Amino acid sequence: MEINKKYEHLRDWIATLPKRFESEGEHVYGGQRNWIKKFTAPDGTVLNVKRYHRPRFINLLVYSFGLRKPKGQRAWEYPAEIYKRGFDTPEPVAYMEQRQGMLLGYSYFVSLQCPYRHDMYEFGNARKGTYEDFCSAFGRYTARLHNAGILHRDYSPGNILWDKDENGNFVFSLVDINRLQIGPVSKKQGCANFARLWGSMRFFMLTARSYATARGYDINETERLITAARKKFWTKYLKKHTVDYRVEL
Repeated sequence: MEINKKYEHLRDWIATLPKRFESEGEHVYGGQRNWIKKFTAPDGTVLNVKRYHRPRFINLLVYSFGLRKPKGQRAWEYPAEIYKRGFDTPEPVAYMEQRQGMLLGYSYFVSLQCPYRHDMYEFGNARKGTYEDFCSAFGRYTARLHNAGILHRDYSPGNILWDKDENGNFVFSLVDINRLQIGPVSKKQGCANFARLWGSMRFFMLTARSYATARGYDINETERLITAARKKFWTKYLKKHTVDYRVEL
């Protein structure tokens, strides 16, 4: 177990979370592999606890013997890189691993609950006239991320939280950051980073213009690269999945 020194007073309580994870806490997300629950600590601190599934097959050896860092450990370490570059992600509180002998079982990443009230799913069926200002801000934000050498490799609707501050400015926070690439982000990589997001074609054209301007790229080429990346991703994705809005390609 590793813990943020600010939350050392919660060490004993946090250490009990794995035993209580199944029966307690408020469900936030649960897929086939990973689960997220919300807990309130004795001092009133609201925490998100993500449990990563037990690795299997070759990954069991890769993660257990340090050939690659487990996802929870990466989620624990990456916030320092994000803060250093001037961006926001929920503050890490603790990281825990359960092992049987040398083999990794469940791992847990504990962070503060992000106060932002919105995510990118809201733009799946957004109407014209409701998202123009957002597109401009979001394009600039993504350009700043990429210029700072941050590429979130799961830049998907639920992993970008946003809100407005007291001055009416859009603010953003990255979550689920275990798949982060730190280093130069090329034009092709940057444009492809939008592929998983939801929204109308117009939404992406406006975002592309803002992104291109902020990075000094040709707008037409940027629109073409983003459109091509989205078409490639969604053509493949929709063969196996359904979504509750019309995908424009």
